[in-house]
Amino acid sequence: MTNSIPELYGSLVFNDKVMRDKLPHDIYKALRKTIEHNTHLELDVANSVAVAMKEWAVENGATHFTHWFQPMTGFTAEKHDSFITPIGDGQIIMEFSGKELVKGEPDASSFPSGGLRATFEARGYTSWDPTSPAFIKDGTLYIPTAFCSYSGEALDKKTPLLRSMETLSREATRILHLLGQTDVTSVSTTIGPEQEYFLIDKDLYLKRKDLIFTGRTLLGAKPPKGQEMDDHYFGTLKPRVSAFMHDLDEELWKLGIPAKTKHNEVAPSQHELAPIYDTTNVAVDHNQLTMELMKKVADRHGLACLLHEKPFEGINGSGKHNNWSMITSTGVNLLEPGRTPAENIQFLVFLVAVIKAVDEYADLLRISVASAGNDHRLGANEAPPAIISIFLGDELTAVLDSIEHDTFFGRQEKVQMETGAAVLPHFFKDNTDRNRTSPFAFTGNKFEFRMPGSSISVAGPNVVLNTAVAESLRQFYKELEGTPADKMEDAVHALVKRAVLKHKKVLFNGNGYTDEWVAESEKRGLYNLKSTPEALPCFTSDKNVELFTTHHIFTKQEIFSRYEILMENYCKTIHIEAKTLQDMIRRDFLPALMCYTDAISTSINEKTAAADLPCTAEKKLLTRLSGCYDSIFELEEQLEADTKAAEETVNIEQAAKLYHDTILPDMEQLRAVADAAEEYIPDDILPYPNYEALLFSV
Repeated sequence: MTNSIPELYGSLVFNDKVMRDKLPHDIYKALRKTIEHNTHLELDVANSVAVAMKEWAVENGATHFTHWFQPMTGFTAEKHDSFITPIGDGQIIMEFSGKELVKGEPDASSFPSGGLRATFEARGYTSWDPTSPAFIKDGTLYIPTAFCSYSGEALDKKTPLLRSMETLSREATRILHLLGQTDVTSVSTTIGPEQEYFLIDKDLYLKRKDLIFTGRTLLGAKPPKGQEMDDHYFGTLKPRVSAFMHDLDEELWKLGIPAKTKHNEVAPSQHELAPIYDTTNVAVDHNQLTMELMKKVADRHGLACLLHEKPFEGINGSGKHNNWSMITSTGVNLLEPGRTPAENIQFLVFLVAVIKAVDEYADLLRISVASAGNDHRLGANEAPPAIISIFLGDELTAVLDSIEHDTFFGRQEKVQMETGAAVLPHFFKDNTDRNRTSPFAFTGNKFEFRMPGSSISVAGPNVVLNTAVAESLRQFYKELEGTPADKMEDAVHALVKRAVLKHKKVLFNGNGYTDEWVAESEKRGLYNLKSTPEALPCFTSDKNVELFTTHHIFTKQEIFSRYEILMENYCKTIHIEAKTLQDMIRRDFLPALMCYTDAISTSINEKTAAADLPCTAEKKLLTRLSGCYDSIFELEEQLEADTKAAEETVNIEQAAKLYHDTILPDMEQLRAVADAAEEYIPDDILPYPNYEALLFSV
């Protein structure tokens, strides 16, 4: 490392320090006002910022700029333009205007729009988001932007996220003023998305069509050892992994991404990176960059980074835990219970607002993490179930019970841990345990939403969370508005009690993996949306359309367009998987299996001819593998026919149902027989690296 970490950190970011140094004082103040109070930015201010931004970028080696945006593909997009402007006589100058900073113009027709735009309606706009700092990467100035169509519809993930943040800020500030916190001018949501991922050898990755085309293995017998020994979790980092993590930290720190924690995860070859929390839209941008840089840095180390939710059958998949909280402009965490949570009126209001939001909009939270990949993970004994419930821990549960039953809740004293070894220092227990089976768990001063899959943008879950909580606060404000100050405490307690009584069905501190909980949740009337096709239709229900349109997060057209995009993505994902599996079976696996059975048959014939040996074992093996060959051939033909039927299904809901109910079971049956046969095929005949090589070679 050439620089110290403080010098390295944010060195490629047009951050507040750079702005103070580069901008005239009045321009800096105007820009800070826009960032802090969501006010309009005048063109003369943009022009001044553009000049300073260009000069700083050129000083740091940039030759181009790009409006960096997040279309509905799930990835980021960029179009690069150089700073050069010809001035005659073969000369150029390096120029960048406020107009170029504020607005870009990519082709909107080539991105998913869910029917909002026809192919010939090509014009779209990118618009600078000044609340997320610009940065330099690979010699280009990256400017975070929103993306909309010519007629103003949001075609990206950033625009609704910014809308939801403003909505929650407005509703939270209003109710805080009612509670006497009149010095609060805004409320920010913050997140810290923990990122899980796999690292495998790049040469082996390139020999697997399924990993290249789909991100997950469609074939592969279990290795003799998996994760059952629990020896990989928090284990010693292997040299190649440690070197990768070291370089990744440096690259992230240059871009001002506060990478904090790194460790081995449960499954072999699985790891995690956790950042310090940041303002939601900045953290979303940072997470998109993190996923991109993970892949680039891995490639430099001869590795491949897998971000699919379930790249390997039979071992844990990867999630992305969304740690969410609310912070006032005065620096107060609204989800901090303090030493006496039962007496902390402000905390109780915001706590029950979250409980109410999760109960009423659990379907939307489930939809926000719905994908073909995440369906493989949710509900397994490694991730939360598809049933959304809230874990509060013993102390907060007792607080709400006391409110419900009008009983006194005494102050809970800190409990000192007794380790039994005098040499160890004293420390105190936290006021709540951790529940790994809970999809939505309170973890001290924030909620951890554990359902998002490793590959998704966390913009979607936070749009839902911000908007649903804002709606709870809007209704609370309506109830409390006009209450005299001397009656406010009683009114708040009454409101909290009503909310607890109505929404306590979503609270659950037990084991979410048990069949008993599935039965209990059904009695409580909780959603259990097990698959993406089952969940997505809820997106367009009347209550959800009303939520988003009331708070101006989406128009009705934008909601239905996103529904179409999500359904299409689901169908396309499984379609690609089915076609890839067919290709691997026809062109790779069956020829390898035939090669091996031919070798066995030749051996039998030679031994019989030479010595008239019975060859009992060889014949038994040949019969078994020949039976597998016949079954695989028939199952592949069935998969091919069903895939063709799905291709020809015009109705998107019917197609999604066909992919889920027919194509996926076809693929599972085919895989089961192929994996059983794979266990007998020697490595030098098997046409791809097996699980043992993939998981244990780094």
